[in-house]
Amino acid sequence: MFFDRMKPVLGGAALAVMLAVGGPATQARAADQPYGWASVPYGAGGYVDGFVYHPREKGLLYARTDVGGAYRYDYAGKRWIPLLDHLPREDADLMGVLSLAVDPADPDKLYAVCGLYLQDWGRKGAVLRSDDRGATWKKTELPIHVGGNADGRGAGERLMVDPNDPKTIWFGSNQDGLWRSTDSGVSFARVAASPARAINLVIFEPKSGDLYVGGADGKGGLFVSHDRGASFQPVAGAPAQLPQRAVFAADGTLYVAFAEGDGSAFAVNPSHAKGGSVQKRDPASGKWRDISPLKGEARQGGFSGIDVGPDGALVVSTLNRWWPNDDVFVSRDGGNKWSALSRQAGFSAGAYPWLAETNPERKMGGWISALRVNPFDADELIYGHGGGLWMSRNLTAAGGEAPVALDARIDNLEEGAVTQLVSPTGGATLLAAMGDTAGAAWDDVTRPPANGLFRPNTESNWSVDYAGQKPGYIVRTANGKANAFYSTSGGADWRPMPAQPYKVPGEGQPWRGPGAIAVSAKGSALLWAPEKDAGYASLDGGKTWKASAGWPPASDQTLVPVADKVVERVFYVHDRAGGRVLVSVDGGVTFTPIASGLPAAQHWDRAQLAVVPTRMRDLWIALPSGLLHSRDAGAPFKPARKVDAAWSVSFGAPREKDGYPAVYLYGKVDGRGGLWRSDDEGASWTRINDDAHQFGDIQGVAGDLLEYGVVYIAPHGRGVLVGRPPKAP
Repeated sequence: MFFDRMKPVLGGAALAVMLAVGGPATQARAADQPYGWASVPYGAGGYVDGFVYHPREKGLLYARTDVGGAYRYDYAGKRWIPLLDHLPREDADLMGVLSLAVDPADPDKLYAVCGLYLQDWGRKGAVLRSDDRGATWKKTELPIHVGGNADGRGAGERLMVDPNDPKTIWFGSNQDGLWRSTDSGVSFARVAASPARAINLVIFEPKSGDLYVGGADGKGGLFVSHDRGASFQPVAGAPAQLPQRAVFAADGTLYVAFAEGDGSAFAVNPSHAKGGSVQKRDPASGKWRDISPLKGEARQGGFSGIDVGPDGALVVSTLNRWWPNDDVFVSRDGGNKWSALSRQAGFSAGAYPWLAETNPERKMGGWISALRVNPFDADELIYGHGGGLWMSRNLTAAGGEAPVALDARIDNLEEGAVTQLVSPTGGATLLAAMGDTAGAAWDDVTRPPANGLFRPNTESNWSVDYAGQKPGYIVRTANGKANAFYSTSGGADWRPMPAQPYKVPGEGQPWRGPGAIAVSAKGSALLWAPEKDAGYASLDGGKTWKASAGWPPASDQTLVPVADKVVERVFYVHDRAGGRVLVSVDGGVTFTPIASGLPAAQHWDRAQLAVVPTRMRDLWIALPSGLLHSRDAGAPFKPARKVDAAWSVSFGAPREKDGYPAVYLYGKVDGRGGLWRSDDEGASWTRINDDAHQFGDIQGVAGDLLEYGVVYIAPHGRGVLVGRPPKAP
């Protein structure tokens, strides 16, 4: 095995049945013990789709992401500071940041317009406002939806403080026109003269103060108001394309990056840009000229990121240039001649092996929607892509022969979407399956997983499991040429499963993913449950598979097989819709019910069946209505007192040797939502997060079975975090 950390697995008398839940009432009042939280480094920066430098305050830079919140860059520490970790679960959609704005007259003020989805079932948007650079916030609810994760989210910026009146803030919405606040963001009202339903950008001409907005309706368009929004007119000569981003140069020249979509939405999906141009408007004549660095067949997609540096250098990015790749171009003569940055790019992934392995050909990255040049440093270019961001050290070398150094400045900006989180009973400290970037096994959670990457690591992974008595044996499911892999080295190397029961849906068939896989305690049995399908058992290492008899009927519910980590060939499954728990004692070949009459859960409800890894047949169920526990799989499930809702449950090392494992709960206790730990089998609970660390929604929890008090969490869009209790004084 690559990993040498071993965790004890209890046996013998330690497995004896102890007090049932709800026993002697030591009903201590729910207490607080706020933990310290730190990112587990991986390098999955995700889609970073916007940057804002303060125009007058040196060293003040912000970034936004589509699902992972907003950040401020710490130049001294060369790391990012997350700004929206305070959001509670009910405001989790506000982790999608559509636009940021700073007040040119006050560097302490910061605004963010937030929301994830445009559909009616999503939470409506809000504007967050801060007077201390994002350390604390106030919230203004909006009556409309905001699409921080919608098509066109890489355009902008759509939120802008009026440079002539800092109390006036303009917001161009995804589908509800132009809005304005005249009280520093406390309230907003729709502008009657809005020239388009969908607004991609808002920008002011520095000298005249005229207001320009980019329309994303139909064929798009650029509009201008000379009377502070009372009326708008189309800008003469502008192309009928969707303005993605725009910038005014010091001499008044307007540069605009345009794109064209596939016609399926108002805004451009970054993967569907089919055309576009870079346009330059002369400040004297008002005439436009196409200065695109790529034309004709070489153009392919559109353009998006655009900026002018303090030395006058013009920088622009392509969007969806599928061949050879997206690129960043630099011009030092206003767009007459261009140099491709890829020709000189010298990438330094630093400590992030994931980035190095996913970019073996030294490509610039895809989905390059946003870029900016530091207004105080012509050498510093920052641009975002679908896998994070790069920052240059010597942009002024562009156009010459010397390499342009590009660093992965993503420390503490981890936007990996975790699909399953596990801390094994031995071997690796932590396992995480992730969307898009596969995932990894960590031996040391303070360092990136240099030798533990899941390979191939450019695919979405959906589940990961380990053999409880043989933890070096790991299995996982993925989207790709192979849909399941196994490792016998704790994740140091991987092989595709010899065969698989999962069939990739054909063209025209509804999507059905590979689902989840589990491995028995000693590794002799595998149980695979593809989405909306039966369970399939294998007793020969994945060479052959057989449908499980007695498996719950296929429906919209997603069923997750769970292996007993102590008893070999024992599996469980929670029939969410039927309110049952079933067990198999023959390696998943047959299942029989052991509990019925449990609260049913709809397919959209969050429900989880979990087994205590160090105790046989010890089951817990997290449900929207509470937390249930059975000390023996044949015994009735009983509710944990004071738990009003349970969204995720896990287990860690006990406080006292041979004691019952610590129980970690993401849920609601005594009416308070948060992360909780119980050291007495659910009789009492301690809240381990605070109001400044709520992380929106948390997708998974995993307690560390070796180190008491340590827990790992997977907030939506924030990668993996490790929590540790405060040190004793």
